[in-house]
Amino acid sequence: MNLTQRLLGFAKPYRSRMSAAILAMAIYGGASAGLAYLIKPIFDEVLPKGESFGIVIFTLIGCYLLKGVGAYVSTYLMTGVGQRVVMDIRNTLFGHIVRQSVAFFSSRTTGRLMSRITNDVHQVQQAVSVTLVDLLRESLALVAYASLLFYYDVRLALVCMTGAPLVIYPLVRLGQRVRRTTRRSQEELERLSHVTAEAFTGHRIVKAFGAETFEEDKFRAASSEVYRTNMKVTGAVAALPPLMEFLGGIGIAGALWYGSREIATDRLTSGEFTSFMGALILMYGPVKKLSRVNAGIQQAIASAQRIFETMDVETEVRNRPHAKPLGRLQENITFQNVGFQYETDLNKWILRDINLTVRSGEIVAIVGLSGAGKTTLAHLLPRFHDVSNGAIFFDGVDIRDGTLTSLRSQIAMVTQETILFDDTIARNISYGVPNATTAWVEAAARAAHAHEFISQLDQGYETRIGERGQRLSGGQRQRIAIARAVLTDAPILILDEATSSLDSESEALVQDALSHLLANRTAFVIAHRLSTVRRADQILVLDQGKIVEQGRHEELLTQPGSVYAKLYATQLVDEESDSESLSDSGEQYFDFDKE
Repeated sequence: MNLTQRLLGFAKPYRSRMSAAILAMAIYGGASAGLAYLIKPIFDEVLPKGESFGIVIFTLIGCYLLKGVGAYVSTYLMTGVGQRVVMDIRNTLFGHIVRQSVAFFSSRTTGRLMSRITNDVHQVQQAVSVTLVDLLRESLALVAYASLLFYYDVRLALVCMTGAPLVIYPLVRLGQRVRRTTRRSQEELERLSHVTAEAFTGHRIVKAFGAETFEEDKFRAASSEVYRTNMKVTGAVAALPPLMEFLGGIGIAGALWYGSREIATDRLTSGEFTSFMGALILMYGPVKKLSRVNAGIQQAIASAQRIFETMDVETEVRNRPHAKPLGRLQENITFQNVGFQYETDLNKWILRDINLTVRSGEIVAIVGLSGAGKTTLAHLLPRFHDVSNGAIFFDGVDIRDGTLTSLRSQIAMVTQETILFDDTIARNISYGVPNATTAWVEAAARAAHAHEFISQLDQGYETRIGERGQRLSGGQRQRIAIARAVLTDAPILILDEATSSLDSESEALVQDALSHLLANRTAFVIAHRLSTVRRADQILVLDQGKIVEQGRHEELLTQPGSVYAKLYATQLVDEESDSESLSDSGEQYFDFDKE
């Protein structure tokens, strides 16, 4: 399906409005030709003889009224259709993007995706809302004017239009150039959006390292590229009207030469020739607009190509054709010969030969050096990625045979990098449960030890917390995230070292909140600090994507040459050193597991 058909597919629901708009455009075109036709009786009857004065006057007013009504109705209806089409495209594009897999977002920058939704869709909006109106309305007006020319004199009309074929070649060539340049312009705008998003998101680092000038230079360079490419587009678009005007001038000169001969031989009256010339001159307006319309269409095509390129990306993780909802976890989760590798690097296995059974209600800790595959292993469970080998079973059912909604509704996550939204505290806590009552939200906050600090805020639960929760401390953000997990009441919990970046006092509160959250839940705890996993029912030690050791804390410590024992001993020394440093400074060191 080509781009035009796909765009028209979005316009199908609004066919009745488009039909009404086209009817209004036909009225506009007919009234425009009627005004040109009235020149004949004005010069042949009204001015020399004083005849038909009233009829001509009322007809003239009527034509102007019909023309105005046709212009208003067609513009209003077609612009409304265009806005609806663009809204549908933007909504579809956003919905398609937000449903993509984690791998999709890993390979594309935020600025690039935002540029698709804003800049590219804006170009299509211009074409559908403005350019399409001009294309249809001015084309109908042009047909009406041309019909009037041929009505008066076929040969004279043909003489005037001899230059029309000469326009086609430069029109096509300039249109192709506009499309190529517009695509480059959109790519540069994409880069500009990326630079902007990075600078604003990382504003603290920018200030900490005094890199404002560096970021300004990056932005200026990107902005300069946008300017250069836009000027190339402008140059191509601006070349069309003068060309059309020159060719129109040749046509008018030819009409004057030929028309004077026709009047001399009485084959045309002066009124007919004046009306003919009036229609010919009035044709220039629609022709000039149509020359710009082609440029607008080419710009829209370039943007539409980029939009549909994104829409055509199929997510790697999706429901199978006959997927069924998974029941609430009752017995166990089983990893059977699981392996995983990214499609962009098929020579490297991130995980290999993972065999694991986790009974309902067990706590499984995943430890290992950085890059061992801990987070990837946990992310396979909610199907952020699909396994490359083997399978994961949920009470004996392959999770790929279940629907994504039923699977993910049973999993709550609390990560080291807390993700909150620029909204109220209440809405952040109830993010996964939009119909939650105020009492539910408060109960979840109390369980997460968050109610105390929330109640001290001026607006309480209605306090907006800023982008990514920047108005809260690290410990407060984590407790909001825990409250969100508590409220979902999911039977499975994934914790990705939720306390590693907190101060000792915040860590104690968060650890206590986590202990309530872990109760009666199946949990996967990704741990960098081994002192936090000693109560786990199973500890998995990952090394280069494989489980090299598995067991309880005491068992792993007593195994000869245990990797876990070496990791634990190393971190224990580090923690004791940190504890002594804190004691010397008069501060108390909290360790939830040691209490």
